[in-house]
Amino acid sequence: MWKKAQQEHIMRLPWVMDNGNGNVNGNEEVAEGFPGWHCECTAMGRKYLGDEFDIHGGGMDLVFPHHECEIAQAQASMGHPAVRYWMHNNMITINGQKMGKSYNNFITLDQFFKGDHELLTKPFAPMTIRFFILSAHYRGTVDFSSEALEAAEKGFARLMQGLKDLKRIQPAKGSNPEVAKYVKELPQKLYDAMNDDLQTPIVISELFEACHQVNLLVDRKAKIGADDLKALSDVMHLFIEDILGLTNANANGNGNPEKDKALDKVMQMVLDMRQKAKEEKNWAVSDQIRNELSEAGVIVKDTPDGAVWEV
Repeated sequence: MWKKAQQEHIMRLPWVMDNGNGNVNGNEEVAEGFPGWHCECTAMGRKYLGDEFDIHGGGMDLVFPHHECEIAQAQASMGHPAVRYWMHNNMITINGQKMGKSYNNFITLDQFFKGDHELLTKPFAPMTIRFFILSAHYRGTVDFSSEALEAAEKGFARLMQGLKDLKRIQPAKGSNPEVAKYVKELPQKLYDAMNDDLQTPIVISELFEACHQVNLLVDRKAKIGADDLKALSDVMHLFIEDILGLTNANANGNGNPEKDKALDKVMQMVLDMRQKAKEEKNWAVSDQIRNELSEAGVIVKDTPDGAVWEV
């Protein structure tokens, strides 16, 4: 499809307008125009990705007519389909209403990160946004609200804490039978969910269960051998970090290992001060440290291996 260009259009290419009989005799109208978006996308896909490529994405509102025209054009011009899998995501809504500038509810990523919008109660880190989107299936409606993002923030923190707690588990000589069975079956559950049309909500649910198992192991309510511990750690890191792409990055989207390391040292010093106060039966100081940390959003947990903290 070729469209005649208006004066203000930036794409202006010469095109000979056929006089209707299919013959060029010098009396044809020469106009300036540009390819319609169906033709344009088919050409770009073929140029940059080749005659065949695996995945073509887009919103559900593009199925007809845009993607159906792309399919028809590719099939007609090459004699075979260009795309093996078409994946269409559903719409984004804000508090139940379709996102759009005309509704004054359009929020940019920069506004999410800065909290600079009247519908946001606070800034949200990039990883929180990513976790929130992954918590819904890509073909389901994604409804943004500050309340939903705050819940996603807690869910993301739970996964990060689970990875952190893996390092605190003391391996035993062997695993409890139920623990060994769980570790053996977990990878297949995760792969099955991803292979079922990218069911990321199920993957996250399974990872939450893995975090629960980690808590049991940290609290020594179950035992795990070194081999099973490594297998559990490997699969959790694989799916959380490598497949879902969730990392413990700061609000600007840039992880700072040195800053995290310094923070861990400071928090360990504070916890050591609290422990010393408890040993001296100075309960007032011990409680004060715990309460002030709680007000700052830091939760202190007493475990058989000593106190630990999490945000």
